[in-house]
Amino acid sequence: MVKRFLLCMMIVQSTLGYSKCVGRFVNPISDICWSCIFPITIGGMRVSASGEDTENLREILCACSTPIPRVGVPISFWEPVRMVDVTRTPYCLVNMGGIQMMERGVQGAGSVENGHQTGNTSRMRDSFYQVHWYMYPVLYWLELIVDLVCMEKGDVDLAYITELDPLWNDDETAFILNPEAVLFANPIAQAACAADCVMASTGFGRDELFWCGGCQGSMYPFSGSIASHVGGVQASLLALQRMIAKLHREGLLKGTVGRDAWCDRYPMPIIKKTQYKTQMLFPVPSTGSRQCHPLGRTEVLWGSGKEFPYQGEDFGYLVWRKRSCCLG
Repeated sequence: MVKRFLLCMMIVQSTLGYSKCVGRFVNPISDICWSCIFPITIGGMRVSASGEDTENLREILCACSTPIPRVGVPISFWEPVRMVDVTRTPYCLVNMGGIQMMERGVQGAGSVENGHQTGNTSRMRDSFYQVHWYMYPVLYWLELIVDLVCMEKGDVDLAYITELDPLWNDDETAFILNPEAVLFANPIAQAACAADCVMASTGFGRDELFWCGGCQGSMYPFSGSIASHVGGVQASLLALQRMIAKLHREGLLKGTVGRDAWCDRYPMPIIKKTQYKTQMLFPVPSTGSRQCHPLGRTEVLWGSGKEFPYQGEDFGYLVWRKRSCCLG
């Protein structure tokens, strides 16, 4: 399936050959920060010293009836499961070598507009990004962990493109998915996001502040419009967070942490931010130690040199998800 998908994309690229689309193929060996799989916890005991982690249950036994009856030991680890394009060019597959699937579609050309001053008022820069969501269970492909009943399995698959989603391309239409946004569109609620930024930059953000995208901005609306564009890294990370929150709201992403996830994933309509970390793949792969960042962490400390003109204004990311399961 992977070979057929890549061959099809190469044919599309050769027939269209548009120059606006940039990117490169991800090397699953050298472009992934493999130290991010740690720490691993077995039976409530941490078996690796490196890596940031959330709190784990201190229980030594677990039992499940699905998908197969078993008694086992609780285990938790960080698993690379999804790959994401964040691009200004519609239908540009950044992580697939810069393949342009088509030139025109429903709508949604990305942009970055400079702020300007009118009279006594000034407006910040804003931007718009499209997002492509890939199934990417790389641990399963490389067989780095075998016979683990709760490991993500499958083939590479382009599962979601926002160019075809009217909810992503219009802020007012996105209100259908996030009507609670009116409750947090006030200075007090947004001021709490400053605390979320601090906590995410020193550890993990607060799940209770689900309307906050940490240092990147507000999680609402669930669309590609970035009202306060500070830089490409900041804006693309915020678009990625919104996409994760949107997929949770649509029931396409589920909970994978805690006792409820020991036997199977469970519905989670509101994002649990501490379940995820992100790693940059393009334009500059972040492969050094501890290059997987919790959602909302400031990009100021690591984003220098990660954005540059023409070849470095679209972005690719790898999503790491914490997995709790009953190993038996």
